Amino acid sequence: MNDGLYKAVLVLLGLGFAVAFAVICLPPLIANPDILGALGQGFVNPYSTGYSLDVLTCWAVLAVFVLWERQTLGIRHGWIALALGVAPGVATGFAFYLLLRAHALRGRA
Repeated sequence: MNDGLYKAVLVLLGLGFAVAFAVICLPPLIANPDILGALGQGFVNPYSTGYSLDVLTCWAVLAVFVLWERQTLGIRHGWIALALGVAPGVATGFAFYLLLRAHALRGRA
C-alpha cells in the first residue's frame, strides 16, 4: 500500500465513523440530553458490555501509545487524538493519531 492510499483509507475510516456516530447517536441524544444515561446504555447486557469494555480498553491502549511516543519520539499534539477518542470515538481518534504520526515521522526518514 502506498503512502497516499494509506492516508486516504485512514481519513475515510476516521471520518466515516464520525459521520455514522453523528447520524446514529446525536438524534436520540438531542431528544434526551442525558449523557450519563447514554453512556450507561453501552452496558445494558453482556454483549454490549463486552463491546463497551473493548472500546474503553482500546482508548486506554491508545493513550499509553500516544504518551509513550510523545516521550520517545517527540510526537506532539497526540492529546487531540485522545479527545477525538472520547467523542466521536476511538476509531476517529486512532485514525487521526496514525495520520499525525506519519506526518511527524516523515521528516525523520
